[in-house]
Amino acid sequence: MKRTVMTAPHAWISEDETTVTRTVNRHELSLTNLTKFYWRRGGITKRDVLEYYHAISSYVMPYLKDRPQSLLRHPEGAERAGFYQKDVKGKVADWMRLHVDYSESTGKDVHYLVCEDKATLLYMANMGCIEMHPWHSRADHPDHPDYCLIDLDPLSIGFDKVVKTALVVKDVLDDWKIASFCKTSGATGLHIYIPLGARYTYAQSRQFAQVIVTAVHELAPSITSLERAPAKRRRKVYLDHLQNGQGQTVAAPYSLRARPGALVSTPLHWEEVRKGLDPGRFTITTIFDRLKETGDLFKPVLGKGTNLDRFLRSNGHQ
Repeated sequence: MKRTVMTAPHAWISEDETTVTRTVNRHELSLTNLTKFYWRRGGITKRDVLEYYHAISSYVMPYLKDRPQSLLRHPEGAERAGFYQKDVKGKVADWMRLHVDYSESTGKDVHYLVCEDKATLLYMANMGCIEMHPWHSRADHPDHPDYCLIDLDPLSIGFDKVVKTALVVKDVLDDWKIASFCKTSGATGLHIYIPLGARYTYAQSRQFAQVIVTAVHELAPSITSLERAPAKRRRKVYLDHLQNGQGQTVAAPYSLRARPGALVSTPLHWEEVRKGLDPGRFTITTIFDRLKETGDLFKPVLGKGTNLDRFLRSNGHQ
């Protein structure tokens, strides 16, 4: 089997080790099953995933830090089905921070893991979390997201339609003088973020997102859909604004995806969002060379944010 060569800056774990102990942020981590294949095609192992998150931590941590996590675990690798784990009470190390949130559906408290630091990130990766799925809000202000999200979700259609849709979203927001930032989902779609600066509630963010997708659909009805049911979309791009809720998550910027090719959810220059864009170019083996050129394109997402009050008032939605 041909072994994929990582291009991370430095090796942290030697290839012949199957179990190691490392101290990170003053916490001792036992990293196990390092030679287990997570992607047999390409020969990518659990060690490679841990190496990836060790090397990418300075980029991914701003989008994970202080946020409750929905753990999507693939302990048998990306080619086997994974499972979500939200309540981790009694199932993680004692030093980890937990966020308690009451579940209306179960009538019980859910104890979410909060990603505090690099040690927590690597602990999650060692649990089989190939993907990182943080809340849009931080544990200290759980009902106030840092950004609004538009998820462009295609189903069995060409990626160029997703690109066209993203550019319509950008045109709408540009007309409204609202900054937006785009990344690949690491799968088949694109995610568009609008900074909010944790100044508004999830309800306000979701209302704002609904205004956006309604405007986009009016401009591009032939390629977009507001229908949640895939059968009703008729090969159109779903404009998903419902991800803007407490506890809803998508893959974080720079998260790996448990998809063929070990793709990375990658921030883009808007100039890159054009016909022919191939999200398959952004992988565990290519991302570091890209980051040397681009740096973190998503930094403004966690900035001051949009003045949503003025926008909602001027559009009659407040």
